[in-house]
Amino acid sequence: MRMRKKPNLGARLEAAGSVFAATPEEQRGRWRAAFGDYAEAHIEIGCGKGKFTAETAAANPDALLVAIERVPEAAVVAAERVIAAGIPNVRFIRGDANRLREYFAEAEIPRIYINFPDPWHKARHEKRRLTSPGYLAMYRDILAPGGEIRFRTDNVPLFGYSLETFPACGFALSGVTRDLHADGAATAATDYETKFIASGVKICSLTAVKE
Repeated sequence: MRMRKKPNLGARLEAAGSVFAATPEEQRGRWRAAFGDYAEAHIEIGCGKGKFTAETAAANPDALLVAIERVPEAAVVAAERVIAAGIPNVRFIRGDANRLREYFAEAEIPRIYINFPDPWHKARHEKRRLTSPGYLAMYRDILAPGGEIRFRTDNVPLFGYSLETFPACGFALSGVTRDLHADGAATAATDYETKFIASGVKICSLTAVKE
Protein backbone atom coordinates (compact mmCIF):
# COMPACT_ATOMS: atom_id res chain seq x y z
CA MET A 1 0.00 0.00 0.00
CA ARG A 2 1.30 3.40 -0.96
CA MET A 3 -0.09 6.38 0.90
CA ARG A 4 0.79 10.01 1.14
CA LYS A 5 2.64 11.11 4.22
CA LYS A 6 0.24 12.11 6.96
CA PRO A 7 0.75 15.47 8.66
CA ASN A 8 1.80 15.16 12.31
CA LEU A 9 2.00 11.38 11.94
CA GLY A 10 4.01 10.89 15.11
CA ALA A 11 1.65 12.97 17.22
CA ARG A 12 -1.37 11.21 15.78
CA LEU A 13 0.08 7.77 16.47
CA GLU A 14 0.84 8.81 20.02
CA ALA A 15 -2.68 10.16 20.52
CA ALA A 16 -4.11 6.84 19.31
CA GLY A 17 -1.72 4.82 21.45
CA SER A 18 -4.49 3.32 23.58
CA VAL A 19 -5.52 0.96 20.76
CA PHE A 20 -2.01 -0.13 19.76
CA ALA A 21 -0.26 -3.17 21.24
CA ALA A 22 3.19 -1.67 21.65
CA THR A 23 4.84 -4.98 22.58
CA PRO A 24 2.71 -7.67 20.93
CA GLU A 25 5.21 -10.38 21.74
CA GLU A 26 4.29 -9.97 25.42
CA GLN A 27 0.64 -10.79 24.67
CA ARG A 28 1.51 -14.08 22.97
CA GLY A 29 -0.88 -16.75 24.24
CA ARG A 30 -2.99 -14.30 26.25
CA TRP A 31 -4.69 -11.98 23.76
CA ARG A 32 -8.24 -12.87 24.82
CA ALA A 33 -7.67 -11.80 28.40
CA ALA A 34 -5.04 -9.10 27.91
CA PHE A 35 -7.45 -6.36 26.85
CA GLY A 36 -10.71 -7.57 28.38
CA ASP A 37 -12.59 -10.83 28.77
CA TYR A 38 -13.23 -11.91 25.21
CA ALA A 39 -14.44 -15.31 24.05
CA GLU A 40 -12.03 -15.34 21.11
CA ALA A 41 -9.24 -13.38 19.47
CA HIS A 42 -9.27 -12.96 15.68
CA ILE A 43 -6.59 -11.54 13.36
CA GLU A 44 -6.85 -9.25 10.35
CA ILE A 45 -3.70 -9.16 8.23
CA GLY A 46 -3.21 -5.83 6.45
CA CYS A 47 -6.10 -3.77 7.79
CA GLY A 48 -5.45 -0.68 5.66
CA LYS A 49 -7.57 2.30 6.72
CA GLY A 50 -9.72 0.14 8.96
CA LYS A 51 -13.23 0.22 7.47
CA PHE A 52 -13.50 -3.57 7.52
CA THR A 53 -11.81 -3.62 10.92
CA ALA A 54 -14.33 -1.28 12.52
CA GLU A 55 -17.39 -2.90 10.94
CA THR A 56 -16.28 -6.44 11.76
CA ALA A 57 -15.37 -5.66 15.36
CA ALA A 58 -18.64 -3.82 15.92
CA ALA A 59 -20.56 -6.84 14.60
CA ASN A 60 -18.60 -9.26 16.83
CA PRO A 61 -18.34 -7.59 20.26
CA ASP A 62 -17.42 -10.83 22.04
CA ALA A 63 -14.23 -11.25 19.99
CA LEU A 64 -11.05 -9.19 20.17
CA LEU A 65 -9.90 -8.26 16.67
CA VAL A 66 -6.14 -7.85 16.36
CA ALA A 67 -5.44 -5.85 13.20
CA ILE A 68 -1.93 -5.94 11.74
CA GLU A 69 -0.72 -3.12 9.50
CA ARG A 70 2.88 -2.32 8.61
CA VAL A 71 2.18 1.07 6.96
CA PRO A 72 1.95 3.70 9.72
CA GLU A 73 0.01 6.16 7.57
CA ALA A 74 -2.73 3.55 7.15
CA ALA A 75 -2.55 2.27 10.72
CA VAL A 76 -3.16 5.70 12.22
CA VAL A 77 -6.25 6.27 10.07
CA ALA A 78 -7.62 2.87 11.10
CA ALA A 79 -6.90 3.55 14.77
CA GLU A 80 -8.55 6.96 14.66
CA ARG A 81 -11.57 5.43 12.96
CA VAL A 82 -12.00 2.81 15.70
CA ILE A 83 -11.53 5.36 18.47
CA ALA A 84 -14.02 7.79 16.92
CA ALA A 85 -16.60 5.01 16.66
CA GLY A 86 -16.06 3.99 20.29
CA ILE A 87 -15.30 0.37 19.38
CA PRO A 88 -13.46 -1.25 22.32
CA ASN A 89 -12.60 -4.70 20.95
CA VAL A 90 -9.79 -3.80 18.52
CA ARG A 91 -6.05 -3.67 19.04
CA PHE A 92 -3.53 -2.79 16.34
CA ILE A 93 -0.06 -4.13 15.71
CA ARG A 94 2.36 -2.09 13.64
CA GLY A 95 4.22 -5.04 12.28
CA ASP A 96 4.55 -7.60 9.52
CA ALA A 97 2.67 -10.82 8.88
CA ASN A 98 5.90 -12.81 8.72
CA ARG A 99 6.21 -12.37 12.50
CA LEU A 100 2.90 -14.02 13.39
CA ARG A 101 4.57 -16.84 15.30
CA GLU A 102 6.22 -14.23 17.52
CA TYR A 103 2.90 -12.51 18.23
CA PHE A 104 0.58 -15.49 18.67
CA ALA A 105 0.89 -18.88 20.36
CA GLU A 106 0.25 -22.25 18.78
CA ALA A 107 -3.48 -22.91 18.23
CA GLU A 108 -4.40 -19.56 19.83
CA ILE A 109 -6.49 -18.06 17.01
CA PRO A 110 -9.76 -19.42 15.57
CA ARG A 111 -10.08 -16.96 12.68
CA ILE A 112 -7.84 -14.97 10.34
CA TYR A 113 -9.00 -12.37 7.81
CA ILE A 114 -6.90 -11.66 4.72
CA ASN A 115 -8.35 -8.96 2.50
CA PHE A 116 -6.91 -7.78 -0.82
CA PRO A 117 -3.23 -8.55 -0.28
CA ASP A 118 -0.55 -7.60 -2.78
CA PRO A 119 -0.73 -10.33 -5.47
CA TRP A 120 3.03 -10.31 -6.15
CA HIS A 121 2.53 -11.31 -9.78
CA LYS A 122 6.08 -12.35 -10.67
CA ALA A 123 7.03 -15.97 -10.10
CA ARG A 124 10.22 -15.02 -8.27
CA HIS A 125 8.06 -13.23 -5.67
CA GLU A 126 5.78 -16.19 -4.97
CA LYS A 127 7.03 -16.58 -1.38
CA ARG A 128 5.77 -13.07 -0.60
CA ARG A 129 2.17 -13.93 -1.42
CA LEU A 130 0.09 -14.20 1.75
CA THR A 131 -1.44 -17.44 0.45
CA SER A 132 1.87 -19.09 -0.45
CA PRO A 133 2.80 -22.36 1.31
CA GLY A 134 5.24 -20.68 3.68
CA TYR A 135 2.58 -18.32 5.02
CA LEU A 136 -0.06 -21.04 5.11
CA ALA A 137 2.22 -23.17 7.29
CA MET A 138 2.55 -20.24 9.69
CA TYR A 139 -1.22 -19.75 9.79
CA ARG A 140 -1.72 -23.44 10.55
CA ASP A 141 0.58 -23.15 13.54
CA ILE A 142 -1.38 -20.36 15.20
CA LEU A 143 -4.88 -21.51 14.15
CA ALA A 144 -6.93 -23.56 16.59
CA PRO A 145 -8.22 -26.96 15.43
CA GLY A 146 -10.95 -26.25 12.91
CA GLY A 147 -9.82 -22.62 12.70
CA GLU A 148 -10.51 -20.72 9.51
CA ILE A 149 -9.08 -18.16 7.13
CA ARG A 150 -11.47 -15.81 5.32
CA PHE A 151 -9.83 -14.56 2.17
CA ARG A 152 -10.90 -11.91 -0.36
CA THR A 153 -9.24 -10.54 -3.46
CA ASP A 154 -10.11 -8.79 -6.69
CA ASN A 155 -7.11 -10.42 -8.38
CA VAL A 156 -8.25 -13.44 -10.40
CA PRO A 157 -4.78 -15.02 -10.88
CA LEU A 158 -4.07 -14.79 -7.15
CA PHE A 159 -7.43 -16.36 -6.38
CA GLY A 160 -6.73 -19.22 -8.76
CA TYR A 161 -3.32 -19.71 -7.18
CA SER A 162 -4.89 -19.73 -3.72
CA LEU A 163 -7.48 -22.31 -4.73
CA GLU A 164 -4.53 -24.65 -5.27
CA THR A 165 -2.32 -23.74 -2.32
CA PHE A 166 -4.93 -23.92 0.44
CA PRO A 167 -5.93 -27.58 -0.16
CA ALA A 168 -2.31 -28.55 -0.79
CA CYS A 169 -1.41 -27.17 2.64
CA GLY A 170 -4.11 -28.92 4.65
CA PHE A 171 -7.11 -26.60 4.38
CA ALA A 172 -10.62 -27.52 3.30
CA LEU A 173 -12.38 -24.91 1.16
CA SER A 174 -15.94 -23.64 1.50
CA GLY A 175 -17.91 -20.61 0.39
CA VAL A 176 -15.85 -20.30 -2.79
CA THR A 177 -17.19 -17.53 -5.03
CA ARG A 178 -15.87 -15.29 -7.76
CA ASP A 179 -18.60 -12.70 -7.18
CA LEU A 180 -19.07 -12.16 -3.45
CA HIS A 181 -21.55 -9.32 -3.77
CA ALA A 182 -23.63 -10.81 -6.59
CA ASP A 183 -26.75 -11.10 -4.44
CA GLY A 184 -26.28 -7.77 -2.72
CA ALA A 185 -25.81 -9.39 0.67
CA ALA A 186 -24.65 -7.00 3.37
CA THR A 187 -21.12 -7.68 4.56
CA ALA A 188 -18.30 -5.69 6.09
CA ALA A 189 -16.11 -4.25 3.34
CA THR A 190 -12.72 -2.61 3.11
CA ASP A 191 -12.30 0.92 1.75
CA TYR A 192 -10.89 -0.47 -1.50
CA GLU A 193 -13.66 -3.05 -1.75
CA THR A 194 -16.32 -0.35 -1.56
CA LYS A 195 -14.72 1.34 -4.57
CA PHE A 196 -14.51 -1.96 -6.43
CA ILE A 197 -18.20 -2.69 -5.85
CA ALA A 198 -19.19 0.77 -7.08
CA SER A 199 -17.17 0.31 -10.28
CA GLY A 200 -18.48 -3.20 -10.95
CA VAL A 201 -15.31 -5.12 -10.09
CA LYS A 202 -16.13 -8.64 -8.91
CA ILE A 203 -14.73 -9.80 -5.58
CA CYS A 204 -13.45 -13.35 -5.16
CA SER A 205 -13.83 -14.93 -1.74
CA LEU A 206 -13.33 -18.21 0.09
CA THR A 207 -13.11 -19.71 3.56
CA ALA A 208 -10.28 -22.14 4.26
CA VAL A 209 -10.67 -24.41 7.29
CA LYS A 210 -7.73 -26.06 9.03
CA GLU A 211 -8.10 -29.83 8.76
